[in-house]
Amino acid sequence: MTRTIDYYFAPQSPWTYLGHARFAAIAKSAGATVRVRPVDLGSVYPVSGGLPLGKRAPQRQTYRLLELARYSNHLDVPLHPKPKFFPVASDDAAKVIIAVDIKDGTEAAMRLCAAVFAAVWAQERNIADPKVLAELVAECDLAEQRNDQSQSQAVQERYEAYTQEAIDIGIFGAPSYVVDGEIFWGQDRLDFVERALSLKNPSNQGA
Repeated sequence: MTRTIDYYFAPQSPWTYLGHARFAAIAKSAGATVRVRPVDLGSVYPVSGGLPLGKRAPQRQTYRLLELARYSNHLDVPLHPKPKFFPVASDDAAKVIIAVDIKDGTEAAMRLCAAVFAAVWAQERNIADPKVLAELVAECDLAEQRNDQSQSQAVQERYEAYTQEAIDIGIFGAPSYVVDGEIFWGQDRLDFVERALSLKNPSNQGA
């Protein structure tokens, strides 16, 4: 039976970026189906108790930069800890990803995700700029209409639905991977995601 992973993330999340390629490889190796779920963390945080970066204690902000550099080096994934365009509004990027997912499927959406994440953290591009989003769509060999389609009411409703879904099941940060109803928060939990996918019968996990 094909396993399903619900992939909750925010396009501006550095941790989502750091784990994306590995996550995609794990899902492919397991033959799992990924359901792409961009969410609005600005709506999730007030419910979950999370704080935007600028409101976190100084020592937490300092340690975050240290961890970003550590993981960038460890994973050999290029990253600017303080990119030129961050914090950045990511709603439009999320909606383009959703439009691509609807029209072109998961593989194309995952490819665009990789491009959007790298744009922020490796290339220092402004994903809040419609021109940059159009460039990223073109660079992924996707139809330029996806940019206009991303502004449709249907896409907006799906974005809101994914965000509410995340809140309802207890998601509180990005990235979060959900396998058989079990939440794995953070790219540093991907070993556990891989293990969960390797279990042929999840109901017998404790046997």
